[in-house]
Amino acid sequence: MKYRSLPKRIIAITFLPVVILAISTSANAGNSGNAALVLNTKSGIAVISQADIIITGKVTDEKTKSPIPGVSVKVKNGSSTAVTDGNGVYKINVANEQTVLLFSYIGYDVQEVTVGNLKNINVVLKSSQANLDEVVVVGYGTQKKADVTGSVVRANLDDFRNAPTTNVANLLQGTVPGLNVGQVNRAGATPSISIRGQNTLGGNQNVLIILDGVQYNGSLTSINPDDIASIDILKDASATAVYGAQAANGVILITSRKGAIGRTRISFSTQYATQKPNIDLKPMARDEYLDHIKYLYYDEAFLAPDFTKPNPAFDLVSKVDASMKDAQCNLLPNDFSWYDDATKTGSIIDNQLSVSGGTDKINYLLSGSLTRNSGFINNDVFKRKTIRANIETKATDWLTIGLQSFGTFVNEDGVEPNFVDINLMSPLILPWDNNGNLKINPFNTNVVNPLLNYQARDYDRHNYFFANVYGNVQLPVKGLSYKISFGNNYRLDFKNISNMYDANLTGQASKENTTYYDYTFDNLLTYNKVIGKHNFTGTLLYGAIERDNSYTRAYSTGFSRLTLGYDNLQQGTNRFAISNAWKETLNYQMFRLNYNFDSKYLFTGTIRRDGFSGFAENNKYGIFPSVSAGWDISKESFFKVNWVDNLKLRVGYGVAGNQTTRYSSLANVGVSASYVFGDGGSTQFGQQVNSLSNPDLKWERTTGANLGLEFTLFKNRLSGVIEYYDTKTTDLLYSVNIPVITGFSNILTNIGQLNNKGLEVSLNSKNINSGQFKWTSSLNFARNVNKVVKLLGDLNGDGVEDDLPQSGLFIGQPTAVIYDYQVNGIWQVGEKIPTGYSPGTYRIVDQNGDGVINASDRAVLGSSAPAYRISLLNNFQYKNFTLSIFLNSVQGGDKSYLAGNTPRLIRDDNSIRNNYLSGIDFWSPDNPNGKYPRSIVSATLNPPLFQNRSFVRLQDVSLSYKFSGKLIERMKLQNLNVFVSGRNLATWTSWDGWDPETNQGLTNDGRPVFKGYSVGLNVTF
Repeated sequence: MKYRSLPKRIIAITFLPVVILAISTSANAGNSGNAALVLNTKSGIAVISQADIIITGKVTDEKTKSPIPGVSVKVKNGSSTAVTDGNGVYKINVANEQTVLLFSYIGYDVQEVTVGNLKNINVVLKSSQANLDEVVVVGYGTQKKADVTGSVVRANLDDFRNAPTTNVANLLQGTVPGLNVGQVNRAGATPSISIRGQNTLGGNQNVLIILDGVQYNGSLTSINPDDIASIDILKDASATAVYGAQAANGVILITSRKGAIGRTRISFSTQYATQKPNIDLKPMARDEYLDHIKYLYYDEAFLAPDFTKPNPAFDLVSKVDASMKDAQCNLLPNDFSWYDDATKTGSIIDNQLSVSGGTDKINYLLSGSLTRNSGFINNDVFKRKTIRANIETKATDWLTIGLQSFGTFVNEDGVEPNFVDINLMSPLILPWDNNGNLKINPFNTNVVNPLLNYQARDYDRHNYFFANVYGNVQLPVKGLSYKISFGNNYRLDFKNISNMYDANLTGQASKENTTYYDYTFDNLLTYNKVIGKHNFTGTLLYGAIERDNSYTRAYSTGFSRLTLGYDNLQQGTNRFAISNAWKETLNYQMFRLNYNFDSKYLFTGTIRRDGFSGFAENNKYGIFPSVSAGWDISKESFFKVNWVDNLKLRVGYGVAGNQTTRYSSLANVGVSASYVFGDGGSTQFGQQVNSLSNPDLKWERTTGANLGLEFTLFKNRLSGVIEYYDTKTTDLLYSVNIPVITGFSNILTNIGQLNNKGLEVSLNSKNINSGQFKWTSSLNFARNVNKVVKLLGDLNGDGVEDDLPQSGLFIGQPTAVIYDYQVNGIWQVGEKIPTGYSPGTYRIVDQNGDGVINASDRAVLGSSAPAYRISLLNNFQYKNFTLSIFLNSVQGGDKSYLAGNTPRLIRDDNSIRNNYLSGIDFWSPDNPNGKYPRSIVSATLNPPLFQNRSFVRLQDVSLSYKFSGKLIERMKLQNLNVFVSGRNLATWTSWDGWDPETNQGLTNDGRPVFKGYSVGLNVTF
């Protein structure tokens, strides 16, 4: 029999009791230090090392506060380890105070702690699956994120609350893939909002807003951003179908804050921000302005044949408009900037105060705010006051009642000077005469002085009132509850204005009043049942909505004096009155079933029935079903991928609608021309039918499929969502031309089909989580492809469906298609130029090669829709400092995200007289490569030059510091935070003009986007 040598690990284990005995004896014999036994996992040999510090402590769960057994406690870059016992207690020896301990456990974030002078270190671990336990709003209820089967995303508001803005929608820009939020260029304005492309041709394109469970048709400027707790976005048809006929464009669910159980919290925040254009673009000053007039007369100012050498005999003064000369026909000596006089650095001043708290019986939140936003154009002012009361009480063991309410009072008094006219005013002319009075017509034409708007007396107010009263009853049947809610929206708009220079300088005054009211009455029955691993939730809804609107305007013109303005309209020579009103009602029912087995297999089925007064006679009701399912693959016993923490696949399919506008299916009657019957008879007004009825008109239907994959990897170091969707919208609302023999030119009907397909990716990474320094990143990507699939059908019987080029609609192309003439450079002096064109005009591509440029040479040049959107947020934390940097980008490639941007000069009285933006690269004989046309005469065709709007924007930067320690304790504060932030600090783009995102180019009617810096303070007592 042969014996093999024992492995080293066996030898080490064999002698382990002897080693332990030796250590114990040594420890009892003297106090030479603490000894630690370390097992070398590579060699298998136990060795003894000396350590000077013993660290003990307890590890608990952040949410449950309970101890966590089995947590690994390890010396960073060392070999010493320990494990917490059943009570979460650990004990480990370390070499020195600089040692860093790593605490790790499956399902929790790794935490690093520097020992320092501490001997007892208690650690609270945060679950790496916390985001899966997050509760999101899904419409008529909430769900854990882990159980959601539709495309529902919670927006990241926390990293953007310090941004200088007055509208919560601005905080959403680029934060959610598929949610497209534009820029604003007016004080207090609401940006454009869309979700996953355009689903309609002539229907409603607005996203549905739900505020605290109630449909909200007011402006988002009425909602105080500080009052918002969360915003959830429903993107796919399986998620939006719970809102039926109104949800085809997606749904945004806004939830306001509530008080939390605990002592009363008094929070105050204040912020001051600046606003100015993000680009230095102004009209021409004196020298450039005179130069521009000279180049309009290049054929006289320069010598033939190439017109590049100056003509010494050219008299510029004789070409300048007479309004810019003195009595001796000399040029006025002025170099006045109308732009500088009409603008300033804008500002935002925002103050917020709230009081909140609660017990197990009642919670409350009371808040108020004062906001003032002065835009960079004079009199562009937005002022807002808000007050909110959210109260919820558990009246009995079975009844909870609550109130969510706010009032907002918006003041937009004042009329800003017309920015277009400001930019075209000549620097040679002053706005005042020698007596200091404003000139009425500075050019001695019908163009009035834009500063005359300062003389207007303007009262522009908007008052919003919202209240949602609800009661939640726990019925005797276990798991069965009933919720009744009554939501109210009330809005009053007042627009009173008078100006002695209106109505062709005869004076005009008017009063406008708009009253809007709606209510939402919902009855919600919810039943929860758990049978072993089976979990059922059924939701039954019956609700109704009614909306009323009334408008009245009275105005007068022809005033001898306007001392009392709009408060004395009877002083006007000509008096008029206009009024209208409308009403609409909705009735709906919905049933939803949520089922999951062992939180592994998930199912949601929904069916909604909508009735709407605006639907046509034969289509009063619509049915909108949806179904979705999810599979948590990571919970399967066969799934053994260690680096995957969570993996869920979900798929959904559903139908949502886009309701017709009120009265659109009916024959509308309007006022016809007035008649005078007989000599000396009075004026009589008649009525006539303006449109045909269509009793078969129905709502648009958007059917969509969504496939999503959610994942968490590498112990929560990387998480994300990948989604693909495919939607089809049919029965598009469209006004179709009909034979005029009917007495009408068109009729609103349902036609065609639009498709939208897209890919969305959201990635979140924890790049560094090392003790006092943390770095996280969030990347969002979205691409949508829109296509017209059908229109009017095969009208010619040739098997090919015709396009509608006069409406810009083409089969196989996006709705945002650009169909126009293609530009290929500028005609130069000396070239053989076709009739109807001249040097300095655009050369147009002859698409069909017939030698004639006409309508048949138009072509599809691309699309105004973007190719994709992408954003990146980096968040850095070091001790008490937090730095956030957010980059947002929209890209178009060669054929997408295009827009016409063509400043054009054609020599005539207006172009000689008017001013233009400085630095425009106009063509001239000595600048043959100029980008923009300038010519002596107008061309037969003057197509625009389409430019790419792609950009990358440094959209938000914020640096904050949170005070802690003895300062907070001495001041008896719960929180003290100061911050500085910036918005739209830089934009990288090849676009010429004010801004690519707002499609504001080099023409005078553009407006800039604002960049700004802010400083603020948040304090909680």
